[in-house]
Amino acid sequence: MADESRPDDLKRFDFQVTGMSCASCAANVERALKHVDGVRAANVNLATSRATVMFDPRQVESGRLVQAVRDAGYEVPDPTGGPERRGGQAPGAEEEYRTLKTSVIWGGAVALVVFLGSMRHWFPWVPGVLQNSYVLWALATPVQFVLGRRFYKGAWGALRHRSADMNTLVAVGTTAAYGFSAAVTAVPGLLSSAAVEPQVYFDTSAVIIVLILFGRMLEARAKGRTSDAIRKLMSLRPRTARILDAAGEREVPVEEVRVGDVLVVRPGEQLPVDGTVLEGRSSIDESMITGESLPADKGPGDSVVGATLNKWGSFRLRAAKVGEDTALAKIIRLVQEAQGTKAPIQRLADVIAGYFVPVVIGVA
Repeated sequence: MADESRPDDLKRFDFQVTGMSCASCAANVERALKHVDGVRAANVNLATSRATVMFDPRQVESGRLVQAVRDAGYEVPDPTGGPERRGGQAPGAEEEYRTLKTSVIWGGAVALVVFLGSMRHWFPWVPGVLQNSYVLWALATPVQFVLGRRFYKGAWGALRHRSADMNTLVAVGTTAAYGFSAAVTAVPGLLSSAAVEPQVYFDTSAVIIVLILFGRMLEARAKGRTSDAIRKLMSLRPRTARILDAAGEREVPVEEVRVGDVLVVRPGEQLPVDGTVLEGRSSIDESMITGESLPADKGPGDSVVGATLNKWGSFRLRAAKVGEDTALAKIIRLVQEAQGTKAPIQRLADVIAGYFVPVVIGVA
């Protein structure tokens, strides 16, 4: 049956996705979304941890899209789009950074001890107790299964969808090193028949996990800064407005302003919404919109832009554009869309990454 949905019938859904660590992860999420009936286009940006989906609301609901991402092994902290949709920082971004930082600190300390104990020929001054394989095993275990839990979870989610990503590489590599070391520690004579002195590699698995987490910590910090521009724009928006009606002048949240309302703006205040001056004159600092440092004189009939600064006069204006229709809101939306759009070279990199991990595992 032919698809009769038109562009005008499609709905756009933007939401945050956490747990992605590489371009292959982004490709997995994108693929999971595109496999949902009713999805016409899906774009996942690793740099901003955002997914943008165009879908037919008659065939699928946004909740089904969120579930598809979660089934792929990734998380959606706020299925409604959340504060970041309105320009705020992604919920949990700072928490993720703090969690990773804590993990790197204590994991790094443990991994360092394991490394020193494993390299006894390099560091003969290390206490003998730390050179014991059972002690190294005990120290490496929490790093492998507590800090490494996220890698196992991500690898399992990828496996369920018959794909592989960076989590798969880390999980397979560290498990091999840890498992082999545990085997030769528990059964020292395992390799005696091969006349090979058993070596343990607990340091390898521990150091790899900590280094990968350190990289993700830096990445989380960088991602947390990608929305700085939007947050700064949002901080320019006034919180309240003075409405003039039959009951007199009253202060209300800017969200309650409707098109056609008459507003009063006093000297030194920001204009709450876009509108037209009804009476009064003033100079408006429009540098945030135009870049012009000199204030613009405004009088009856002139258009004014919300979030600009009234310099000295008091005037009344009639609201023309409110909420998401204001100039500032449109600027914020354009910045968000620009952050969520992938360049052609980035799309090519994502395609290559989708084959990179399976090839590496196959060669290994």
